[in-house]
Amino acid sequence: MMRTRVWHKCLLPRRKCWGAASVAMRLSSTNVDDTSPLGGIRVLDLSRIVAGPYCTMILGDLGAEYCVIVRLHCLDTSDILIENYVPGKLSKMGWLDLSRIVAGPYCTMILGDLGAEILKIEQPGVGDEARKWGPPFFQNTNESTYFASVNRNKKSVCIDLKKGKHVVYDLARKSDILIENYVPGKLSKMGLGYDEIKNVAPHLIYCSLTGYGSEGPYSKRPGYDVIAASLGGLMHITGPKDGAPCKPGVALTDLATGLYAHGAIMAALLQRMKTNKGQWIQCNLLSTQVATLINIGSNYLNAGKEAKRWGSEHESIVPYEAFPTKDGYMTVGTGSDLQFSDLLRKLGMPELQSEEKFKNNINRVKNRGELLEILRRKFKEKTNEEWNKILEGSTFPYGQINTMKQVFEDPHIKHIKLVKEIDHPVAGKMKVVGPPVKYSHAKNEVRLPPPGLGQHTSEILKNVLNYSEQTIEELRSNKVIQ
Repeated sequence: MMRTRVWHKCLLPRRKCWGAASVAMRLSSTNVDDTSPLGGIRVLDLSRIVAGPYCTMILGDLGAEYCVIVRLHCLDTSDILIENYVPGKLSKMGWLDLSRIVAGPYCTMILGDLGAEILKIEQPGVGDEARKWGPPFFQNTNESTYFASVNRNKKSVCIDLKKGKHVVYDLARKSDILIENYVPGKLSKMGLGYDEIKNVAPHLIYCSLTGYGSEGPYSKRPGYDVIAASLGGLMHITGPKDGAPCKPGVALTDLATGLYAHGAIMAALLQRMKTNKGQWIQCNLLSTQVATLINIGSNYLNAGKEAKRWGSEHESIVPYEAFPTKDGYMTVGTGSDLQFSDLLRKLGMPELQSEEKFKNNINRVKNRGELLEILRRKFKEKTNEEWNKILEGSTFPYGQINTMKQVFEDPHIKHIKLVKEIDHPVAGKMKVVGPPVKYSHAKNEVRLPPPGLGQHTSEILKNVLNYSEQTIEELRSNKVIQ
């Protein structure tokens, strides 16, 4: 047990539906349970709806004590926020990244943005499979734009894992975290599983990302995002109401798993500060996908309600969908009766508010078809540009459906400078979408372009492991490294 009293004020990373809460937190002065990574942390949750509460639920699962503040004006935060907390820098920590494709690389890219030195361990001559996932490729190169999307701020070190496990051991002794996404048991056969690594580096946090976990009937299967999205029900609820199941446009299950792993690693680092012990973290695509079913899963488990596809509509809120316009689609969501009233005023249809069948959300859900038909006809009368002007200043959220060209030409995206430009040694000028999270007292930035295969092998073996030039050349001639 550890007794401590430290006060913090911090911003947790913002996330999509898997968590975006601004919270105040402190380490409790009471005895702390060392087995709970966040034991002793108290979180004040001022968030509502989904994103913030989902974030704090995850923190609660890890042992944090949290209370929901219903009315912000009842809380005098000056009594509890004693001093500013600077989010911890990761730049002095070593990270071994044996993962490929999306989930693991996305996780380590986030950590790299925060300053961690990510050593991307790749197979000589082959590398991460995503390097060849194209077209498109950068002009006049064989560099995949897919690979570039999740591999900035990393250094590539090529090691044959079968021949060079002793090199991996040496790197593990000098590192703090190892992340991998091999089928369970494969690395153990090479002497690089958790038990083997723990013997040479007991301080190390070892994070495994798999398709289905290390036990159960599916554990030995390889896993891809779309398969987990199928088994985990996401594709069952995605697509047009009367059409076939659809795959989401990006690998959401991979991304969610990477985000879960990122948070789990940070929690394990915090726990190691209390225990001085490393540990094994296991994340998998299927569990993540089922966990992110949120209300859909709860509806079935607690009310026996089977889910179905709704297109862009919302099962429990009306109106809440993408309405066709003269030249595209305008998405509108009204989460309260007040917002619905505001929508009717903006549309010049306030008389609908007086009709009993549309007076509250329960009635609007019951009479969904009639109301949506009226609204769809109305939205078809004007273009997106015209509706944007009319809806400006609304109390309800709205926004047109953008193409990729429109996304990156959007005035808001340009204003916040989300797109960064960086020099790549082969492709030249390269554009990437930078970190979406901002800290008041810490850097979160694009520093390095995606690495070439084996670009940093000699540098790391020499500067981190103090290998001699002769040793490095011997390893290279024996095809242990590239």
